[in-house]
Amino acid sequence: MFSKAPWSHSKDKESGNEDQQQEESLTTILEPEERSELTLLIANATEAMQTNLLDTFDPKKTGISTTKPDEPGNNAKDAFETTDPANADVEAYDRQRKEEAAREKEVASDSIQDLKKAGLEFFNDWRDTVLQRVGEVVNSREKATEQRKEASQQERTPQLPPRKAIPNQYAERVQRALQKLYPPIETPLKRLEKKKKALILHSLLLLLLSLEHYTAHSRILLLYLTSSLGLTIDFLAEDESKVARGLLAAADKMSAEEETKKKQEENAVARKWKVGLASVAGAAVIGITGGLAAPFLAAGIGSVMGGLGLGATAAAGYLGTMASSAVLVGGLFGGYGGRMTGQMMDKYAKEVEDFGFVPVRENHKPRKIEKEYRRLRVAIGISGWLTEQKEVVDPWRVIGRGEEAFALRYELEALLNLGNAMTTMVRSAAWGLASREVIKHTVFGALAAGLWPLGLLKVSRVLDNPFSVAKARADKAGEVLADALINKAQGERPVTLVGYSLGARVIYSCLTVMAERKAFGLIESVVLIGAPAPATTLDWRKMRSLVSGRVINVYNPDDYILGFIYRSSSVQYGVAGLQKIDGIKGIENVDVHDKVSGHTRYRFLTGSILKDIGFEDLDQEEVAREEREAEADKQKEDAEREQAEIESGKSEEEQADDMQKKVSDKTQQTMMGWTAEKLRVGGASASEAFSRARSQVFGRRSVDRSRSASNAEAQLPTDSADSSNNAASRRA
Repeated sequence: MFSKAPWSHSKDKESGNEDQQQEESLTTILEPEERSELTLLIANATEAMQTNLLDTFDPKKTGISTTKPDEPGNNAKDAFETTDPANADVEAYDRQRKEEAAREKEVASDSIQDLKKAGLEFFNDWRDTVLQRVGEVVNSREKATEQRKEASQQERTPQLPPRKAIPNQYAERVQRALQKLYPPIETPLKRLEKKKKALILHSLLLLLLSLEHYTAHSRILLLYLTSSLGLTIDFLAEDESKVARGLLAAADKMSAEEETKKKQEENAVARKWKVGLASVAGAAVIGITGGLAAPFLAAGIGSVMGGLGLGATAAAGYLGTMASSAVLVGGLFGGYGGRMTGQMMDKYAKEVEDFGFVPVRENHKPRKIEKEYRRLRVAIGISGWLTEQKEVVDPWRVIGRGEEAFALRYELEALLNLGNAMTTMVRSAAWGLASREVIKHTVFGALAAGLWPLGLLKVSRVLDNPFSVAKARADKAGEVLADALINKAQGERPVTLVGYSLGARVIYSCLTVMAERKAFGLIESVVLIGAPAPATTLDWRKMRSLVSGRVINVYNPDDYILGFIYRSSSVQYGVAGLQKIDGIKGIENVDVHDKVSGHTRYRFLTGSILKDIGFEDLDQEEVAREEREAEADKQKEDAEREQAEIESGKSEEEQADDMQKKVSDKTQQTMMGWTAEKLRVGGASASEAFSRARSQVFGRRSVDRSRSASNAEAQLPTDSADSSNNAASRRA
């Protein structure tokens, strides 16, 4: 079928032997006009992606209004122009003009313009590479370039009638989100039979992987194509999973001996081989043998990639260099040199205690079985506080198997202190009595006027210091996470970040650093839930520009716990976890006050919130389990608070002392158990591990107290300067 290469156009159907004629490829299933339509569809999709990127930097694009775009009164200006001048809301109109002027000034700043320029350069380089690669396969390079220009000039019709409903309610919600976020682009290819459309999408996935990476931009492009071809998002996720397993299985068959032989014949790339061979030493972590080897065709990729009709020769050709290099596969999945081991981990451990990525699904199975759980996409869940060690991972078991899920572990003792302090406080008599006073005011009213009950302020030390310390550690963890992702600790795969409370603060800090370093194409989507972070448009505009997919701010305007612990920060810059983010197109704001009764509820309702927003990959059984746990914990919390109020006869100072002791005891007990477990894994006996753990935990508490105090004092006085001041300190 292919006289010279998979993209040869010289009478494909008339040449080749009988075996080759039986294979399918884009050039055999599509007519020349259909191949041109495919190139045009890709050009249109990338044009839509670029428009979304530019909208982030447009001060006039402020997101979707709560009213219909063509309705009068959609904004203050409309109201002023369509209403009787005597009744016009001049104040609202003036306020809008001031807000627009402020946004224009913000967007015109050097930092935003530099970010815009860098983002567009990265995107255009990626787009040119994609169109060139696709053009090599389905059309000439000149035709691909011509169609890119045509896409930018023609009138697109993005909205199409909604696809046929899917029976499953969660699947329906996800599919609606896909249609809304990545609206279908008009194309005749949608009328093809499903088998052909499936082969098109599968082929394009292989072509994108042939670029030796799978960036977040590439993933969003496939979502546009999935939507435009009328396929389901489940199909794309399953195809990604199958390809991931196929790549790893084929790479595992490649031998280092074959690599050595091959590289002796390819001296032109000898240096690259040496670097790759040195780096791949740690790839055993993910079960990849070192070195480059024979093409995947010889390793049986035809059978691995089968089921969609694409021939083995075409599959190998579409994958390009990825089809002959286990080193590249190792880099794609983050297997190079054990990137999270050795010097890198030593460096991170010095900056953030206990830092590491913990697989959500531990698989103590042979490597052959373990590969079944590897994926082309990564999701990292970040907890905002802990009451038990297992809570590092447990909230993130709701993430489905379409992504390779990890939990970020960091600063366990600081998070345990905060978690125990919060849960102890909200179950105390002091909080029960104070909360009845607090609800008489809005959270922002209490923040602005300092209208917190005196009894609550007297016990505030139980929460204030743990929060200040944990917040400072979360900022540092975000910086380290950014460095790890930029250094491809998770490979060349798109990453989704989800975090609640200080976990959301980690994401905020991470994206701030990535914006400073112009690290585009790494992050697919982010979900910040109850974030104790500023709500300024400057910070969120930078974050939006870094993320190729969804940016979701989940907030609760009635979150009195967040308002109370954040009261000493710079509330004049807003609190993302208490309000929506205005003034930026592409930020999704989700108000959960009807679902979440308080800040501590996020721990048990993360899965339910993700389900409501149409998060792509969820384990429905785990979500249901989490919801049952949420109800049980709520009942326990209410019962303990009621009992505490009945038994309370102590002053606020005495209650604060009791709570602090309770928090300290709980944290020590958990830390001792965790440290002993680590020592037992290291070979110590149970009694020896317990003794050494006790010594370590109690021995470092005095050091930690001084460290906590210095960190709290060193905290920035204003959150508004998080981006600029932290940037200055990092550059120094």
